[in-house]
Amino acid sequence: MRDKFFQRQLGQTGVQTAAMALGCYSMSSAYGARSDDESKAVIRRAVDQGISLIDTADYYSWGHNEQLVAAALRGRRHEVLISSKFGYIRAEKGFGICGDPAYVGKACDESLRRLATDHIDLYFQHRLDPQVPIEDTVGAMAELVAQGKVRALGLCEVSAKTLRRACAVHPITAVQAEYSLWTRDVEAEMLDVYDELGVTLMAFSPLGRGMLTGRLRSLDQLGPKDVRRHFPRFSAENFPKNVALVDRLGALARELGCDVAQLALAWLLNRNPRMIATCGCDTLAFLAENLGALNIRLSEARIAEIAEMFAPGNVSGDRYNAALMQMLDK
Repeated sequence: MRDKFFQRQLGQTGVQTAAMALGCYSMSSAYGARSDDESKAVIRRAVDQGISLIDTADYYSWGHNEQLVAAALRGRRHEVLISSKFGYIRAEKGFGICGDPAYVGKACDESLRRLATDHIDLYFQHRLDPQVPIEDTVGAMAELVAQGKVRALGLCEVSAKTLRRACAVHPITAVQAEYSLWTRDVEAEMLDVYDELGVTLMAFSPLGRGMLTGRLRSLDQLGPKDVRRHFPRFSAENFPKNVALVDRLGALARELGCDVAQLALAWLLNRNPRMIATCGCDTLAFLAENLGALNIRLSEARIAEIAEMFAPGNVSGDRYNAALMQMLDK
């Protein structure tokens, strides 16, 4: 699991980390029932198994997730890199976006307090604020680096134009963007841009919000507060079509002797040797399954076969609803 193939460099920092990071979003109620105790056990087990980058955000249950990560890493902070994010703020209709320079420092201080640490290794703007020039936001983030509160900077879901403007202010070490068989938008342009600028892609939702595990068979499996109920790919019309598509991947996984989730992750890891897959899981069983993907090697022919199966247009529905799509920097 820890061979050179699955070691990745973070941007141009020279820092090495595992090709798989642990995403903690699902540990704070996003997808329904979960357990703090098991989530903390997952974080500790992941570190035991060589996962060295733990990803959280102030938005995940409005601080709960950062506190959970801190509790799990008590006495072990020195063993890991922590990435966190700012940018979402509470608003009358749920949440808004803020990239105001005055807010950046305040958000960082609050995250440091919740994380019980004196620095954040990788600090991201969660979403671009269209009302604030990216130069102003990144300039404030750069001040945090100068103060020693943050080691490196990142952005989420940004366009090539925005990324170039940001890099002109301060080196951007990583970009978080959705990337999986389920969502391949970054292939059109951004993968080349990341390579050109020396930026590491941290791919989130590499299992398609659970769809690529093959375990979602009915919308009845989603609780009433599950965020996926608001996404078009999980609509009554699109969901059955997407299940049928995943079943094709499942048939190939059985042929290769692995789980469908492992094959989906292996495709991503084998296809892009510079990317980090940020895998969310909130149970020890799911963690073990994800880690198994690190042992799978795929031939170029297999990679191409799977890519064709999930060619753009084969997945039914947009990844977000209209309101969330408008928040993306295109």
